Amino acid sequence: MRNLKLLKSLRSSELQGPGSPQCVSVRADTGSLLVASHYSITEYDPRTGQVVSEASLTAEGFLPEDGSGTVVGLQDLAELESACLSTAGGDVVLFNFKTCQLECVGSVDSGLTSMSWSPDEELVVLTTGQETIIMMTKEFEAITEVGIHQDDFGEGKFITVGWGKKETQFHGSEGKQAAQRKSQEVQPAAAWDDRTPRVTWRGDGQLFAVSAVCLQSGARKVRVWNREGVLQATSETINGLEQALCWKPSGSLIASTQRHPNKHSVVFMEKNGLLHGDFTLPFSKDQARVKDLLWNSDSTVLAVWLEDLAAGEDEQVDTYIQLWVVGNYHWYLKQSLDFGRDSQKAPVCVCWDPERPLRLHVVTRSWTSVTYDWGWTTERSPGMDATDNANVAVIDGDKILVTNFRQCVVPPPMCSFELQLTSPVNQVSFLCQPQRTNQLAALTSDGQISVYVQDSGEQVDKTSDGFRTMSRPLVLQKTFRVTVLQEEPLALRQLLWLQDELFVGVSSSLLPTSSTLLMLRPAHDAEDTLTVRSEIEVDGVVVSMVHCSQTGTVALQLEDGQIRKLRWDGPELSVGGWRDSSRCSINFPVPCVQTALCSISGEEHLLGLTDRSHLYAGDTELASNISSFAVCNDFLLITTHSHTCRCLQLTTLDVKGLQAALASDGGQSDESLRRVERGSRIVTVVPQDTRVVLQMPRGNLETVHHRALVLAQLRTWLDSLRFRDSFECMRKLRINLNLLYDHNPKVLLENMQTFITQLSSISHINLFLTELKEEDTTSTMYPRPENSWVQTQPVSGQKKVDVVCDALRSAMESMDPNKFFLSVLTTHVKKTVPELEVALQKVHELRVNPPPAPGAVSAEEALKYLLFLVNVNDLYEHSLGTYDFDLVLMVAEKSQKDPKEYLPFLNMLKSLETNYQRFTIDKHLKRYRKALHHLSKCGDEHFHEALQLVKEQKLYSEALRLYAADGAQYKALSCCYAEHLMEQQQAEQAGLLLWRCGEPVGALQAFASSSSWRNAICAAQQIPLPPDQLALLARDLAEKLTEQRRYSEAALLLDQYAKDCEEAILALITGSVWEEALRLIYMHNRQDITETNLKPALLEAVGTQTAFLEAQVATFTRHKTRLAVVREQKEKARLDMLDEDGPDCPDAELYSEASSVMTGSKYSQSNSRVSSRSSKNRRKAERKKLSLKEGSPMEDRALMYALGEILTTVDKMREEVHGLLKALVLFQFDKQAEKLQPAYEEALQMMEAAVPEVWLESLQNNQAPLTGPNSTANSIMASFQQQQRPAASQPAAEVLMPPKMRNGVKWKLAILM
Repeated sequence: MRNLKLLKSLRSSELQGPGSPQCVSVRADTGSLLVASHYSITEYDPRTGQVVSEASLTAEGFLPEDGSGTVVGLQDLAELESACLSTAGGDVVLFNFKTCQLECVGSVDSGLTSMSWSPDEELVVLTTGQETIIMMTKEFEAITEVGIHQDDFGEGKFITVGWGKKETQFHGSEGKQAAQRKSQEVQPAAAWDDRTPRVTWRGDGQLFAVSAVCLQSGARKVRVWNREGVLQATSETINGLEQALCWKPSGSLIASTQRHPNKHSVVFMEKNGLLHGDFTLPFSKDQARVKDLLWNSDSTVLAVWLEDLAAGEDEQVDTYIQLWVVGNYHWYLKQSLDFGRDSQKAPVCVCWDPERPLRLHVVTRSWTSVTYDWGWTTERSPGMDATDNANVAVIDGDKILVTNFRQCVVPPPMCSFELQLTSPVNQVSFLCQPQRTNQLAALTSDGQISVYVQDSGEQVDKTSDGFRTMSRPLVLQKTFRVTVLQEEPLALRQLLWLQDELFVGVSSSLLPTSSTLLMLRPAHDAEDTLTVRSEIEVDGVVVSMVHCSQTGTVALQLEDGQIRKLRWDGPELSVGGWRDSSRCSINFPVPCVQTALCSISGEEHLLGLTDRSHLYAGDTELASNISSFAVCNDFLLITTHSHTCRCLQLTTLDVKGLQAALASDGGQSDESLRRVERGSRIVTVVPQDTRVVLQMPRGNLETVHHRALVLAQLRTWLDSLRFRDSFECMRKLRINLNLLYDHNPKVLLENMQTFITQLSSISHINLFLTELKEEDTTSTMYPRPENSWVQTQPVSGQKKVDVVCDALRSAMESMDPNKFFLSVLTTHVKKTVPELEVALQKVHELRVNPPPAPGAVSAEEALKYLLFLVNVNDLYEHSLGTYDFDLVLMVAEKSQKDPKEYLPFLNMLKSLETNYQRFTIDKHLKRYRKALHHLSKCGDEHFHEALQLVKEQKLYSEALRLYAADGAQYKALSCCYAEHLMEQQQAEQAGLLLWRCGEPVGALQAFASSSSWRNAICAAQQIPLPPDQLALLARDLAEKLTEQRRYSEAALLLDQYAKDCEEAILALITGSVWEEALRLIYMHNRQDITETNLKPALLEAVGTQTAFLEAQVATFTRHKTRLAVVREQKEKARLDMLDEDGPDCPDAELYSEASSVMTGSKYSQSNSRVSSRSSKNRRKAERKKLSLKEGSPMEDRALMYALGEILTTVDKMREEVHGLLKALVLFQFDKQAEKLQPAYEEALQMMEAAVPEVWLESLQNNQAPLTGPNSTANSIMASFQQQQRPAASQPAAEVLMPPKMRNGVKWKLAILM
């Protein structure tokens, strides 16, 4: 749906010479024109107006001096730096660009009628006056010479397999008469046909076609030859075939023209000579003749060069050049250049530029050259509000095909409506005023501007045949005649319709390097004439002009990429440079073929897309693979050559943010990116909507709802409380309905009645309720824009689903509980803990008291709906739990249950006493706590059942709360509970239960087995036990405490209850409780034990502690030394591997200390069973991997763990050493004490000093990159990558952190210093 728009035209009339031009060619390397006339060959640069080189053809004798000679071919040969021309006299001449010399390289006596070089410039085909074809190499060595007219069809002759005769075959709608019909006689070529052969090459140079007049029939035939000069195919007999011939460069079709009895067509042939499609020219049968057909270099545009057949009163003919484009198998006339009747202004040479596909060169009879540069553009209405219909206008000759994409998507070549004009349309411009952007103006080839506006008449929704009118066509309001001097067609270009009857356009200036901007307004004396009210010269050729309807800015782009700003709101036009917020001048680095104004982070920018797919914002390149873009409602939409469509919000991104977003591939949940079909281009975006219309390469359309646009539109609708529009959009496009609440919970809860009123439909409300989830979709599926305000949950501590269900139910019950009854049921069922009993009760109430309101839901319908939401068996059990048998029967009747199955059970329940009945129901439903509660009310005769239920379901605590503390049932329950606790190894709690319910003997046994000696002594004295048994109990308890290393408590029992002071003192000495042992020695006057037991124990303790310290210090030193060696080896190996393989080496982690500690190297996840263990067992399994064996993968980690254990053990000896030192000093063992204290102090100091060496700071924070004199680029890169890896597990983190030393504990004795 693109149009061809004239970007610039360069007119040059400096070149003058005798005669008139006959042939033209373009030098691909310099862009200058080669013009051959009746007298000379000239190289001319139209940009400067200078003649580069020139040579006379008459002086050398190649053409007669009277000007009667003819040049039949001219070709630029870039490799030879020459031009080759051929004359009708038979000479083939080379014109050297450097020396300006002419050289005859060959001559044909019979003369030449045409010359055509292959696209690769390796071969040349000459047709002679003797109707032969001469093929030569680029060195002008003859390859072959064959006659043009061949009787044979060629190598590609069709094969007839003999299946039936013509008389027996099917002839379609023509009927059987077609079999007897004689072939029509072929009409000879038209009288105006020049009867010279035409030669055209296929784009790959493998085939060429020759159109020549057949000697027998006098009609033209097309023959296809290969590169070796062998005939391949001959065209079928085509009546009315004309002289024009051009092979499409892409190779698929050969274009020619054919005159039918009732029309004039451009026809296409395949390489086998068969016809393949056509289109009709907009002329009557004998109105015009086609002089030539010309494909551009990329096969997108076909130029048709025509002139009138009949001369006018002034004996002059009108000349036209039409540009045709195909899309979706329809040929559109995109541009029509009318050169008028002046023979001096008529083109005599037309050609496309070989390098620039959309550049057309025209040379007139008066030696004036005009170069037209075209560009593709999509004419879309520029509105940004909902009144804009997203109109797109497509030019098709004298018609404008308008499609209203807001109302309907009509695939081209169809459209919503057509606008018929009197002349071919050259340009379309939509009005740039807000609220009126659907109006358009059309500039036609006769220099008139037609204005079309929306019909203001009465709107008829339906036509007479009953169809509904979707879009009303625009109506012609006024036609203006433009008073602009037109030296050549399309003197006015880049037309902008800014306001009512105010137009701005561009025309060529007198200088080729400047342009003139024209402000057009109606004349005072003639309202149908637009006159130039203001004009301004711009230093540079304007190639694009774009307007922003929101800001009123008009931006110009010059041919070198410079940007200018046009100020048009005053009486006179003025032009200034484009500057950014810092007043710096901004220009495009290269010229762009598509431009658009937009606001990025509040600053206006001009976006430009080059023909090389580079997208710029001013002088900043945003991306380099863009195929199309559009700006709509603060969104930039682009399609890329990687077949994606991106949608970026311009209000949340700056230019650098846009660069980064377009450079990224986009994650899986990136809402700004979606895949599209290969070759898709953006046609338009419907403003204030979610639709993006894309066109495929063939021409068909596809509408997508881009997720970013959808979410932005939904947020806008939700903010303006348009809940129904939001809901319909979300339901249609499968957006999670949780967004209705998650977008702004507070707003929805405060406007719940509005929400219900807008949705109105019960099914819609139920659909919303059934989709509710606890997930916050704004933080998972649909993240909020970065700068948007985030509304927190309005009710803290409550779940989202419960809050919404309660709020909806409350609103619906206050509005119309009967109408919304089913939705109320849904709110009960959908809660996190479904309230099925409440829902069933409401259904039951509805059955008992049906509402009188008309249209109210019946109980049967409500129950049926409830069964749709909930499994019938679950609903049956919940109804049973209400103890309402009418409700149970109501549900059971709707289920698939057999009445023989549930009726006996219900009858049995009805016969039971109420509490026992409810107990039976609850037990059946496995609601054991409720069952126990009801059973406790059934009396003593059912206590054995209660006791059995408590034992089976372990409901001891609940049972104790249901019975009186002074009853026999309570005591029996307590005894059972105590037995259960004893089985669970909780004897102390069992003893407490037994003791409080009056069972001290059982309590004593429980306390004794749990070593709760204080409670045991109390229970024993309550019994009471005789003194000898009490002493025996004390000895048993003391023995258990000694096994548990609780020496002080064992000594207390032995001393106070067993009355054995000696055993008590020995227990304290064994436990190194020196001070308490001394107290008992002096209390019981047993100083003999001091000599016999205490002093020897002190000396033994000194020896043990000293030996232990020495062993720990030695082990610590050995491990520390080994750790340094391991670290050095690993670092060296890692750096070596990184230097060899780079930072992405997969094995480098194995040699990194940080990796072995942080990630546990590659062995850490090898055992899959570890994940199912408890945390304690997991830590144990982690430690098992820490092998101290030299060379193990995790040896450094194992050494750190061992060193930490040693340090912790030594640090815990502070209190024990302190007590031992005091005892040694007391008994004058100063020598031993003076050895022990400094030894322990040295050990502590040595270990504390080693902490920074063992637990490196870089390993603890793992943040600083590895740099230093020994680092390389690869190692530094690897260290940066290391920071991105996941955090360490808990055991690994424990290894990293050094143990804390308790330096605050005072243990040294000053008297020993």
